[in-house]
Amino acid sequence: MPTVTMVGGGQLARMTHQAAVALGQRLRVLAERPDDPAAQVSPDVVLGSHTDLDALRRAATGSHALTFDHEHVPTEHLEALVAEGVAVLPPPQALRFAQDKLAMRTELSARGLPVPAFTVVESEAAAVGFGEEHGWPIVLKAIRGGYDGRGVWMPEDADAAAKITAEQLGAGVQLLAEVRVPLKRELSAMVARSPYGQAATWPVVETVQRRGQCAVVIAPAPDLDEDLAAEAEELALRLAADLGVVGAMAVELFETTDGTLLINELAMRPHNSGHWGMDGARTGQFEQHLRAVLDYPLGDTRPLAPVTVMANILGAPEAPAMSMDERLHHLFARMPDAKVHLYGKGERPDRKIGHVNVLGDDVAVVRERAERAAHWMSYAVWTDGWDPHE
Repeated sequence: MPTVTMVGGGQLARMTHQAAVALGQRLRVLAERPDDPAAQVSPDVVLGSHTDLDALRRAATGSHALTFDHEHVPTEHLEALVAEGVAVLPPPQALRFAQDKLAMRTELSARGLPVPAFTVVESEAAAVGFGEEHGWPIVLKAIRGGYDGRGVWMPEDADAAAKITAEQLGAGVQLLAEVRVPLKRELSAMVARSPYGQAATWPVVETVQRRGQCAVVIAPAPDLDEDLAAEAEELALRLAADLGVVGAMAVELFETTDGTLLINELAMRPHNSGHWGMDGARTGQFEQHLRAVLDYPLGDTRPLAPVTVMANILGAPEAPAMSMDERLHHLFARMPDAKVHLYGKGERPDRKIGHVNVLGDDVAVVRERAERAAHWMSYAVWTDGWDPHE
C-alpha cells in the first residue's frame, strides 16, 4: 500500500493520518518537533523544517506523493523536488496562489473572477490613497503568511493606515490593501480534485469568525439561495481545474449584503471549514484528500444529516483546573451523540486544541449544542448553567 508524505505535523496531518490508517496506507510526516500533533500518532516521522530542502528530500524519499498541512514551504524547494521526480501535490504552480495573496488576487482578477478591489501597498501614501479612493475603513493584509486573524489589519482612517503600513513595511512584511466588503456572512466552498481530473464538492458551508478566527461552521449554509450555492460550487470546481489543483481546496467566500459572492482566500489542503465532514459527510475531507493525491476515484460527499455544526475548542485565557480527560468524561455523559476530535496540543489562549461535531435537524438547536459542548471543553463551564451534581 502507498506511503504519502505530508509536510507539517499539525492537527491537519494528525487527522489525515487517521484517514490513512482506515485506508491501509502510511502517512509519513515531516514535523519540526516529536510532540507535534501528527508526530504523536504517526509511526513514520521525519524531524526537520519545511524550509530545509534536505529535510524535504528525506521525507519525500520512497513516498508516492508529497502533500501539505500548511502552505508555507518555499516554492523554489518544491520546484527542485518536482525536478527530481517527486509527485508534489498540489503542484507548486497551483500552490503559489494559496501562498501569495497578491498573486492569487491578480490571477483571479485576470480571469474575470469576483474578488474585492485591491492594490499592492509599497508605501504609506499607497495605503492612504487607496482608503481615500475606496472609503474607510480598508483592509491591509500580509501578502504571505498570516492566518486566524494574524497578518490582517483594518485601519479606520488615514493616520491608522499610515502607522500600520510604516510598521509592517519596516519589519519586512509585504502588504496589499483591499476594500472592506459590506458583508452578510462568510462561506466556504470545498472541492477535491485528482490528477485524472475528477472533482467533487461538498455542500457550501457558513463559517462564523470571532476575533479573526473560525469558531463555528454550519453545514450546509442555512438559507443560502440555491442558485448562489450552485454558483459557489461551480466556482470552486472551475478554480480547481483552471489552477491545476490536486487534493482538497477550500475557497473562502464573502456573501455580500447585495447577494453576490467574492473570493476571499484559497487554501490548498484540508481546511477548518471542512472538519464537519469527518462525521457529517459520507466521505470527509481527509480521506478525500488522500484519494485525490493518490489518484483514486473520489468518494461520495453527500451529508449524513440535514444539519452538521462544527465548533472549535479553543484554549481558555486560563486553563481550567479540571483535566481535559475529565471534561471529556462529563461531556459524553451529558451529550453522548457529540463527536469530539482532540489534537494533542497544550492549552493556551485562543489556540485551536480540538473541535466538536454535532448532527441534527434544526440549525438553531444543533448550533447551540455544538457551541455548548465546545465551550465546556474549553472552560469546564456549561453555558446553560447545568450542574451535574445537583
